[in-house]
Amino acid sequence: MEVVTIEKRTFSYVCERFTEFAKRIESLCSTHTQKVENWLDSQAVCLLLGFSKRTLQYYRSSGRLAYSQIGSKIYYKSAYIERIIADREILNQSPKQTTPYEKN
Repeated sequence: MEVVTIEKRTFSYVCERFTEFAKRIESLCSTHTQKVENWLDSQAVCLLLGFSKRTLQYYRSSGRLAYSQIGSKIYYKSAYIERIIADREILNQSPKQTTPYEKN
């Protein structure tokens, strides 16, 4: 083990600076306490939506589903997936308009 000695004045300065740093970090953490968004990977999204990987790729490339990519892994905000599910439910619940059959 190596022992390093420093002057008391230097040690006090380092302690003060560290205390200031800790207060800044605490302040930043308290002011930026936003709701953390949940992110889902492609496999989870395919399972939730009942999509194949190719359909998910189509949604990405057509701009119907926003995503973020880190390296080779793709992530989706859970809010986007919830919106797609809600849109599908609305489409399934809307009354279908049928045209009556007419004889000619």
